[in-house]
Formats: sequence, C-alpha cells, structure tokens
Amino acid sequence: MDLGIAGRTALVCASSQGLGLACASALAREGAYVTINGRDAAKLARAAEDLRRSHPGADVDYIAADLNSAEGRAAILARVPETDILVTNNAGPKPGGLEGWDEAALIGAMEMNMIPAVQLMRAYLPGMRARKFGRVVNITSAMVKTPRYFMGLSTAARTALTAISKAVAREVVADNVTINNLMPEKIDTPRQEVVTAHFMKTEGLTRDQVRARTVATISAKRFGEASEFGDACAFFCSAQAGYISGQNLQLDGGTYEGLI
Repeated sequence: MDLGIAGRTALVCASSQGLGLACASALAREGAYVTINGRDAAKLARAAEDLRRSHPGADVDYIAADLNSAEGRAAILARVPETDILVTNNAGPKPGGLEGWDEAALIGAMEMNMIPAVQLMRAYLPGMRARKFGRVVNITSAMVKTPRYFMGLSTAARTALTAISKAVAREVVADNVTINNLMPEKIDTPRQEVVTAHFMKTEGLTRDQVRARTVATISAKRFGEASEFGDACAFFCSAQAGYISGQNLQLDGGTYEGLI
C-alpha cells in the first residue's frame, strides 16, 4: 500500500534507538523526509547513516537537542521550523514507588513525558492546519489504560498527554490534522531492558528469568518487534488515516483484557 506520504516532512523525537528509530525507519521507507532527534550527536549520526543504508535514497537529517529543555526545543524548531508529521517520544522515569515520587520527581516526569510533546504541538499545529495536512503520533504506553504500580510516575505524565491530545484532536481534525497515540507494551527495545533490570535488582532474578516470566504474561507469548510498532506509526501518519483521530492504539500482543 502506498501511504501517500512520500515527500512529506517528518520529525521523530527521541529516535536514535528503540521505538522512535523504528518509526523513523518506517517513515523513511515510505519516502518521507525524516529528521531524527536525540541528545547524543554521534549516536544520531550513526542512526541516520543506518537509515540511509537501509532505505537507499532516503533523505534523513538529525538534530542533537534535549527535548526536556526550552533551549533544546528551540534548537529543534530552528532546524525544523515546519513539519507535516510529528512523532513525539521521550525516555520515561525509572521504575519506582510512591516513596520516591516527591514533588521534584512529579515535575520531572511531566518535563519528560507531557510538556515537550505539547510544546511541539503548539509550534507545529498552526502550519499543519494552514497546509491542510498534519499527522501527530504520540508514543505513550499501554499502562495509560492499565496502570502498574512500579510505572506509576511515567503513566501519570503520559495520561496527562493523552487527555490534552484528545482535547486538541477535536479542534484540528477538520483541517485534516490528526492526533493519535500509540500505546506500546513489552516491545523488545532498550526500554524493556530498563524494566528487566528493575526486576533483576528488586527480586534477585536473572535476566533470562525476568524475560521468561514477562513473555508468559503476553497473550502472543513473545515480545513485540520494534518494526511492527514502526509500521503502525507509519499508517497513522498516512494519507489514508485522515478519518482516524483522538484514538489510542495498543500494541501489546493482545494482552489487554478490557473491552474498550
């Protein structure tokens, strides 16, 4: 299927590895002009070169900037003043518990997983609306719908982003600008390794033991692949997805037990 986004510009945040990089790869494959982002310039340069090698002819740029700071976001906007596709993403807080969720931790979570996405939407949505095409995809978490205690801090900030995105989505969709959220769970990425390390430390288990236990809880009985996630992102960004907005798509191997 031709997704109709060849020649469109795309900014993918926090995309030097993992889910962000998978989204960037899928968009580059479809012919979009992709800019990837992260804090490590050398790592970004390698990722950009890998994308060009994987997708001959792909136009891939990168901007090293910290999404968590106003200065970093200003640098992104200076490099990419307009975009047709915005994929928001960022690392989340480390797993933990209530005893560690003081005021600074709560503010820090919002500075990572809610504020950057909203500020970039504020910057880019007017141009998308004027051009009558825009796709915003926020990478959140399946735990927005099924919270887990040890990830409560991350879940709270991502839920705030989900709420404000839903409110904005209703306002902009008439201009062919959509806002949707992808909700990953147990995708085999570096973030999954962070969660694995948490349980290795707190429960004295080996990596293999933690991973086997985790896989047993997934209905598909395997971890998700980053490329599967990237393909879902590319479809949400497609011309064909113009009638889908304000939605939350779970990529969790069929594990969610709820009806809606």
